[in-house]
Parts: sequence; structure tokens; C-alpha cells
Amino acid sequence: MQTNSRTKRWLVSAAVLSASAMAVSGCAGAGGGGGGGEEGTTTLTLATVNNPQMKDMEELKGEFEAEHPDIKVNFIQMEENDLRDAVTKDVATQGGQYDIVTVGSYEVPIWGQNDWLVDLSDLAADTEGYDVDDLLAPVREALTVDDQLFAVPFYAESSFLMYNKQILSDAGITLSDHPTWQEVAEAAKAVHSDDVAGICLRGKPGWGELFAPLTTVVQTFGGNWFDEDWNAQVNSPEFTEAVQFYTDLVKEAGQADPVSSGFTECLNLFGQGKAAMWYDATSAAGSVESPELSTIAGNVGYTHAPVVETEESGWLWAWNLAIPKTSKKQEAAWEFVSWATSKDYIKLVGEELGWSRVPPGSRESTYEIPEYQEEAGAFAGLTREIMTSVNPTQPGVDPQPWVGIQYVTIPEFQDLGNQVSQEIAEVFAGRATVEEALAAGQKLGEEAGAAQK
Repeated sequence: MQTNSRTKRWLVSAAVLSASAMAVSGCAGAGGGGGGGEEGTTTLTLATVNNPQMKDMEELKGEFEAEHPDIKVNFIQMEENDLRDAVTKDVATQGGQYDIVTVGSYEVPIWGQNDWLVDLSDLAADTEGYDVDDLLAPVREALTVDDQLFAVPFYAESSFLMYNKQILSDAGITLSDHPTWQEVAEAAKAVHSDDVAGICLRGKPGWGELFAPLTTVVQTFGGNWFDEDWNAQVNSPEFTEAVQFYTDLVKEAGQADPVSSGFTECLNLFGQGKAAMWYDATSAAGSVESPELSTIAGNVGYTHAPVVETEESGWLWAWNLAIPKTSKKQEAAWEFVSWATSKDYIKLVGEELGWSRVPPGSRESTYEIPEYQEEAGAFAGLTREIMTSVNPTQPGVDPQPWVGIQYVTIPEFQDLGNQVSQEIAEVFAGRATVEEALAAGQKLGEEAGAAQK
């Protein structure tokens, strides 16, 4: 394993992960690296997040296993925070527990540079019909380091505002195509009641939970984690104003118990008609438009992510499949990875589970499928428009020395975001002010920034 300074910093970050992560990784699957399976059978262990699209993948894995009777795939699904902790700990320490890992756009370039992931460039180029050029360009670029492709997207997303058309119509409210956060706040307060939250916004601690949406709010308010010289800006006036706005909005017109609300909880609330609006991932639309999963399918409106100082404020993210270098079953792992991220898999989901549930944002060809255009027309075009409009090099008002929107591409950010989100949880609980929370966050940010100088 390489031991450059970035690797050492990541190992330090991995070492301070929560004790619960160790428990998760310890019980996730005995006999790591996939186990032996039946004689003559290769058993792969796949660690993935428990989002709807991944549950669909597990439901359909029988199709792959029927075509590859010598390969079995064992899914280990976890909540987002637990997945990140378990996989980071395993990959950073070369534990070798997993043959395939679901990783985000944040991890891939860092782990690729650290030589922890298999370079998929030649495998993808040599696989008949895989068509690497069909992968959506901004997503593919985020997964490529020095012309090496270290992961392939299972689905990709930006973020937008979803709203219950009936609730807003009954209140006489019409949202613009590019609403401001002030406009959204007024609408949320107008429709909020004891039975229905005006808006659902993530409050669950975690850099990928709370700070996925909140960082985009900070950026459109004019703030950011660091300036161009890696000076921490966590307690800046703009960062403070944005967090104050966000936490006040949730308290005044949001869901109950925000600290327990992440992506999955907001999806359930909104999909059951218990929240009038929801700002979150564009990939959620496939679930809220599925009659099997949602009571409001066909009654949802979509607009661009709310803004203040910027023209756009959506994020850019992909959940990707990668193969750790520690896997001893890399050939079989690629067989599954290439199947699950192929054009044929996308068609399989549409035909078997419904076209609204197709993994979005990964391939250009997805948006040319007539059935998908018809069933996902309410959100598909807008999703692609936003994904190609956001600017990962400067998503906020001021320039930044990293590429990324809702995350900072340094090893320290995982721990920084997690700890600051815990401080903000104290604000939701009424045990701290925003100023107190961000003062603590500033100290952490200064330490992380100093490591980049």
C-alpha cells in the first residue's frame, strides 16, 4: 500500500470512525472477500447502501446469476453512514472483506490515487457493448484520475425541489421554475400543519446525510468550507446565515425529529403525503413516481434547486460500483459490475419493475428510451438539465481549490463533515446556538485546512 501523505491522512481519518462502524463491518459477512460458496462457485460480497435502486439491484440479481451459474452475489445493505464507515475502514486498512463496494464520487478519486481500487479502464473498453462513452460525461470525469477509470456509475444525480401539487394548489401557491430559498420558506410555512410538514430537509448527522443538502444551501448563500487558500470559513457570516436559515426553516415548517431524518425518512414522509415539499436527490423521483412505493405518484411537481446568490445550486453525485484491489475475485466482480451498470440492466429494470425506477443519470442512452421518456417525463429531462448545468469547479459565489459541490475532495472532509453535523444536531435539539456549533466547526476546519497547505 502506498504511504504518501494523502494516504496517511486518510488512514488517520479512517481510524477515528465511530465504534458502531466497527460493529457493522465486523458483522457484515463472515469470511470476508466473498467466502467460498459451493464447490465450483465464486461467491462475491457486495457492500452497498440501502437506497431503493440498490434494493432493486438485489431483487434482480437472480437474472445475473441465471446467466452466470458459477457466480453468486451476496448483498450487504447498510444505511448510508454505516456503509461509508464500514467500507472506508475496510478499504483503507486493506481488510479485504468486500469484492465490490458502492462508493461515492467523493471517495473514488482519492482512493484511486491511493491505489486502493482496480483500474477499470481496459476492462470496460474490452467488454463488448459496454460503451464507456455512453456514460454521462460529468459523472465519468469525476471517476477518472490520470485517464484511469476507477469506478463506474450505478446511478447519478443532482438535487431539486419536489412538491405535492395538490397541497400547494389547495393553498393557492405556485412555485417558480428557479425558486429562491426565501420563496420556498414562505410556501412551507403557509402549508405546514400538525399533520403535514411544510418541507422535509435532512437533519440526520453525517457529511453525506445532513451536509449533502446543507452544503448547497451554504454555497448559494455565498459561503463555503474553505477559501482559495484553504483557510476555513465555517464560522463566516455567509456560512452562519445559511445554517441559521436551514435550521430555522426545519424548526418552523419541517418534519418532527429532524435529527432522525435522512434521505430514507424524508422519502417515506414525502411519498406518503406527509410533507408538502422535499429538497433532495433527483434520483428520489423514481420512487415517488412509483405507485408501488408512493401514494402521491403522478401528483408531484419538480423545480430547480432553490437559490439565493447563484444561478444553480444543485449538487452532483453518483453512487458507483468499484472493485477493491484486495479482492481475489476481480474477474468475477467485473462480470457483475459490468452487468449492473450496463444498458441492458437499465432496460431490465424498466421492463421488470417499471420505467420510473430505472437508475437515472448514468448513461446518455437512458434518456433516449421512449418508455422512459413517457413514464419519467415529469423529471427525467429536468434531471439531465440540472446535472449538465451545475459547476463542480465553482458551485458557490467564490472560487474554491477543489472539484466538488456538496463535498470537499480531501481525506479530512469525511471526519470534518461528520463532526460539524453533530454540532448542528445540538442546534436542532435546542442545546446549542448556530454560532456555538460553527465556532466548534471552525476549529476543526482550521485543522483540516492546515493539512492542505
